[in-house]
Amino acid sequence: MSSPPDDAATSAMVAAALGSVHNARRPPSAPAQIGVRPGGASAIRADLQERMKQFHASRSKSPESTPSTGLGARRGLKLPLNGTAPAAQTSKFAEFSSFVDAQTGSLNFAGKAVLSSHGVDFTSGQSFRITMSEIAIHEELGKGNYGTVYKVLHKPTKVIMAMKEIRLELDHAKLNAIIMELEVLHKTSSPYIVEFYGAFFIEGSVYLCMEFMDGMSLDKLYLDGIPEDELGTITVSAVEALKTLKDDHNIIHRDVKPTNILINTLGKVKLCDFGVSGNLVASLAKTNIGCQSYMAPERIKAENSGMAGRTYSAQSDIWSLGLSILECAMGGYPYPPETYNNIFAQLNAIVEGEPPELPPAKFTPDAQDFVHQCLCKNPSKRPVYALLLKHPWLQRYKRKQIDLVPWVASALERRMAGKQEIESTKPALHNFEKLKIGD
Repeated sequence: MSSPPDDAATSAMVAAALGSVHNARRPPSAPAQIGVRPGGASAIRADLQERMKQFHASRSKSPESTPSTGLGARRGLKLPLNGTAPAAQTSKFAEFSSFVDAQTGSLNFAGKAVLSSHGVDFTSGQSFRITMSEIAIHEELGKGNYGTVYKVLHKPTKVIMAMKEIRLELDHAKLNAIIMELEVLHKTSSPYIVEFYGAFFIEGSVYLCMEFMDGMSLDKLYLDGIPEDELGTITVSAVEALKTLKDDHNIIHRDVKPTNILINTLGKVKLCDFGVSGNLVASLAKTNIGCQSYMAPERIKAENSGMAGRTYSAQSDIWSLGLSILECAMGGYPYPPETYNNIFAQLNAIVEGEPPELPPAKFTPDAQDFVHQCLCKNPSKRPVYALLLKHPWLQRYKRKQIDLVPWVASALERRMAGKQEIESTKPALHNFEKLKIGD
């Protein structure tokens, strides 16, 4: 079966057919006559042509005001009745012409950054030079909604990196995610946030190069639960990272969960994945983005009541942090999907039910109190990051300096040996994001 004609071909066909109909309505022109006196056939023919011209003009005053019928109308085309081609319609690509410069092959985020095949230049004056020719791909680490992550070697420096490939699409959400991650990575200097090495744009894809964390993300390592000493040390790093975002850059992460907390075999813990982060306005964020399973009750309420634009504070990240700590401690998501009839029941438990708690038999009162404060249903009563760092539980691990290297090595060994199922119990609404830099 042949494929249907495209819009341009259809327009030409319909326009030609309409032209034929118009011609059929016109009487055939009389052959030219020589020596006809004034007022004869030539005068009649001129008068007839003028009247026909007025007739057709009255039927096609404006293509936009004349309703179309047939195939053209079904395809959304507005066809004039004078046999001419339809006016060119604005393409979706034209909406994004301010982003993509076809002549230079660059991606331009006005007032923020310009990406090309040679690297990225930020309006702050910083530039990062890196190209595809300098990259040797070792292996694919994972895939997600926004693209694929690879383990790569930067040949000039011999540095192993994680490279995220994001296929460019004419989609505002994806473009916003690209520039948000670029902004956070390049301007945030913290030992608790993955290091940024550079970015470039080539052949319709954006490539972000950043620190490779060889210990993977926490959801791959917690297995049957992380011991309290190691968990407390990890929590210190996570709170420091979130505090840096909020206090230094007025940014809320909006997607705090175990898959976005990475660790390496040196025992360093770092936060990643800032594509859905958002700038705060008067300490309030105005959009609901992120994984619903880790959203604070106030965010779920706003989204599911059709009020997704309702503002919420950075305290929402603190709820997500508390839920993530609880998951890592227990070795599974605190609201297991198998205990609920459906996703709505699970969400309702988060919004209306009592928050889960650490088991007293395995964790100290300080640890239990820390999680309890993070999971307070009233966001105004959740502590800010500075107060969390002063909590007795975190103060203990700021003093003790627990070495995470042995635990990471043991967890990796257990995982590789297959002593426990690799994929832990995931929440029903977990988006299974695989863009993790150590996966």
